[in-house]
Amino acid sequence: MFRQLAGRIYVDLNRRLTFWASTSATDSRGKKFAAFGDRSLIMWKPATIFNEEYISIGTDTLIGPDVALSAGMVPGQKCISEVVVSIGDRCLIGRGSGIVGHFSITIGNDVWTGHHVYITDQNHGYEDVSRPISQQSQPERAVMIGDGSWLGYGAVVLPGVTIGKHVVIGANAVVTHDIPDYSVAVGSPARVIRRYDPDNGWVTVD
Repeated sequence: MFRQLAGRIYVDLNRRLTFWASTSATDSRGKKFAAFGDRSLIMWKPATIFNEEYISIGTDTLIGPDVALSAGMVPGQKCISEVVVSIGDRCLIGRGSGIVGHFSITIGNDVWTGHHVYITDQNHGYEDVSRPISQQSQPERAVMIGDGSWLGYGAVVLPGVTIGKHVVIGANAVVTHDIPDYSVAVGSPARVIRRYDPDNGWVTVD
């Protein structure tokens, strides 16, 4: 009986401490961001967050625990964009995800992701076989994700991609090219398997 009571107290206290330790618009950590909307929250404990002054978060957005959220390569870096990472209103970023911006990542309103989704606007050059990949150029291309989209567990969004409005990206998909509005894409590389037609509703794409 005592152990059960102690366990319940521990769980309740841990839940409260996790909430109190989370980042919001009203605390000193939230005020470091370019924007941090009302009622938004970054759950404790994040994997890493740096260069918050280049990150904008809308209202009513929830970013789960263990998320990496960064602008630039290292803390203190001066970025070329005024806002490098922009996350809209009413978004949900799943546990363990990574949003790693260097130039421009724009996530629209009402975008939800599953756990462990990775979004980046920078890749590694590999063309020169005489030099390690780590020493080659790191090209940057803007990423955009449209309003109302859903990215399933483990999805990866690579540089230069635009995902349209109301798009489903399947679990573990790797998005290497643009995905049009009102469509479903799966696989690696991701391909469209369904799309919405105003006259016929959702139709299968061969």
